[in-house]
Amino acid sequence: MPYTTHPVIVIGGGQSGLAAAHALRAARLPFRVLEASDEAVGSWPYYYDSLALFSPARFSTLPGARLPGDGERYPRRDEVAGYLRAYARRFEEEMRYGQRVEAVKAAPGGGFTIRTAGGTEREASAVIAASGYFGRPHLPELPGLAEFAGTVLHSSEYRAPDAFERQRVVVVGGGNSAMQIAADLAGVARVSLASRAPLRWQAQRIAGRDLHWWLTRTGIDSAPIGRWLGGKSMPIIDDGRYRAALASGNPDHRRLFSRLHEDGVEWPDGTRERIDALVLATGYRPDMAYLEGTGALDASGVPLQRGGVSTTVPGLGFVGLEYQRNNASASVRGVGRDAAYVVRKLRR
Repeated sequence: MPYTTHPVIVIGGGQSGLAAAHALRAARLPFRVLEASDEAVGSWPYYYDSLALFSPARFSTLPGARLPGDGERYPRRDEVAGYLRAYARRFEEEMRYGQRVEAVKAAPGGGFTIRTAGGTEREASAVIAASGYFGRPHLPELPGLAEFAGTVLHSSEYRAPDAFERQRVVVVGGGNSAMQIAADLAGVARVSLASRAPLRWQAQRIAGRDLHWWLTRTGIDSAPIGRWLGGKSMPIIDDGRYRAALASGNPDHRRLFSRLHEDGVEWPDGTRERIDALVLATGYRPDMAYLEGTGALDASGVPLQRGGVSTTVPGLGFVGLEYQRNNASASVRGVGRDAAYVVRKLRR
């Protein structure tokens, strides 16, 4: 069996892994990045076609490299993927592609042994888990879901509205992705956005400035308040188009249905309606099955950590967790700060 040794292993080569690579190089610590796919773009090429960032380009960058072009525009999916490809070229020597990590084990005497699907084992004094969420979509328990005979897909599987033309579609969720997908579908289908709680809104521009200018200027975006934010839903960031879409009646917003039937939904008032498709924009959970058995995860697979540093396994860090340190931790604009913090903690 091939056997190699490196001081620090980063698992995942998307935005979080690249931010970790930058921080490790700045700290002059040798490392390798193990990326399961054949390129370092994370989940970006697989998001839906109409996806655009809610933060302007100048606030949506990794350390040391700006997105080219107008800094006030809102970059689209393919722009971000291209930016990450270019950024990854800085670390060609340290990147290892086609390396899907299957297991991380504590090594006798300290450190870790990392095993990949190809049979390679590597030793490391520290590990940074930066594999993100996209590989583990969250599918909520919905009464009658197993009975429903129509199309069911998670937002991770949604690409474009064409396949839903003239259909009756319900999108489940109350966040930015749910609203964006519902508005996207409304151009070709009859759509309802269904959520358990009322929608929360946040204006994209305040006093002529983008919201992220204010978050940066006030320090809120980087404040270490992640532990108090966990579990709270993010508001829908809107420049007016989404509230206007709801006001038009398609999509409309409703309380989540009480159950599903074979051919449709039953709304809370008892009304039954036939629907063709259900889109679950219900988020993700950390995709870190390779850490099972280490004591690093709780019973539901969520990392036990504070600020991105494992509270149970010495030498283990995380980058890219939602609310890891603040509200920007899972975003392109936030992973760089978090990665630098984690590297500082791990090298002590």
